[in-house]
Amino acid sequence: MSYFLDAISRLIDNSAFSMLTYKNVIMILVACFFLYLAIRKGYEPLLLIPISFGMLLVNLFPGIMAPAVYNPDGSLQTPAGLLHYFYLGDEHGIWPSLIFLGVGALTDFGPLIANPISLLLGAAAQFGIYAAYFIAVLLGFNGGEAASIGIIGGADGPTSIYLATRLAPHLLGPIAVSAYSYMSLVPIIQPPIMKLLTTKKERAVKMEQLRPVSKLEKILFPIIVTIVVVLLLPDMAPLIGMLMLGNLFRECAVVDHLTETASNTMMYTVVILLGTSVGATTSAEVFLTLDTLKILGLGLVAFGFGTASGVLLGKVMCKLSGGKINPLIGSAGVSAVPMAARVSQKVGAETDPTNYLLMHAMGPNVAGVIGTAVAAGVFLAIFGK
Repeated sequence: MSYFLDAISRLIDNSAFSMLTYKNVIMILVACFFLYLAIRKGYEPLLLIPISFGMLLVNLFPGIMAPAVYNPDGSLQTPAGLLHYFYLGDEHGIWPSLIFLGVGALTDFGPLIANPISLLLGAAAQFGIYAAYFIAVLLGFNGGEAASIGIIGGADGPTSIYLATRLAPHLLGPIAVSAYSYMSLVPIIQPPIMKLLTTKKERAVKMEQLRPVSKLEKILFPIIVTIVVVLLLPDMAPLIGMLMLGNLFRECAVVDHLTETASNTMMYTVVILLGTSVGATTSAEVFLTLDTLKILGLGLVAFGFGTASGVLLGKVMCKLSGGKINPLIGSAGVSAVPMAARVSQKVGAETDPTNYLLMHAMGPNVAGVIGTAVAAGVFLAIFGK
């Protein structure tokens, strides 16, 4: 009987119940709430589900993210947790870069090439990054931390992760969750701002059809962008290089198998590895802090400012062009490809169902991806070690 009771006691001691705190319970409930949003509401499920499940796992069993422990003689004492090995891909910039490879293979840069002025709208939408950066400094974050928080305003999860792992790895969990949460809430956050800043007449503006873009232009574009950006900001070679390589796969039309792999099988595999490992950085001890609340608030500020600045420049361009540019496409400059472009289309169609803005909005949308990467490169050049 005593042997049986001793076995039960050891089983209880080794269970997760013995390590569970009220903070872990709170994080488990947060993880379940995010799973609800992803599954029931459809908010960015491809990323929110693995992130939420990683959050759930690490708060049930912290050891799943523990690093390996070695004996004094160098022999392995305790192997690392599974998600710690996944996280190494985040830490070394592998997963964000491979995500960019897939995004490049999926994205048509034609609208941006056909309408280069879209670059200005994409650049304007980066204002939210710098606004959040300065506010974060005022709230007591150091330069690297403030830069990592500000980049949330670009609504670009991989870039947020890439920058945070280099400048503020201790804040990766809150920054990544904030970035992807706001990305998933694009259809909710942006429309009120867009409608507040535009008139019905402006929202009804119909834009002329974009000119056809030649195959040569599409092939040269990723090569030229890579040369220019990497020469100016070499720290961003992994992200920009992979983004443009993926797009070159797509546009050269001689490596269909590589394009298919990069945009489907590989990217979705990497999403699982990146999402679960990022979610696993949100242990209760790290996530439930005052700094996390500040980061979530600053992320929303950055996102709102970015949306507003893109729309406001769109209004200026509408006026200067004699009413030929719909200001709504400026909101797509926050990146979040292609969701932000779809929101521009949706808001425009609510005013005039015959208005088709999607392809026009894809120009600022793609420009926003490049602009966010450039902003991250500037921060790395200033605050990187």
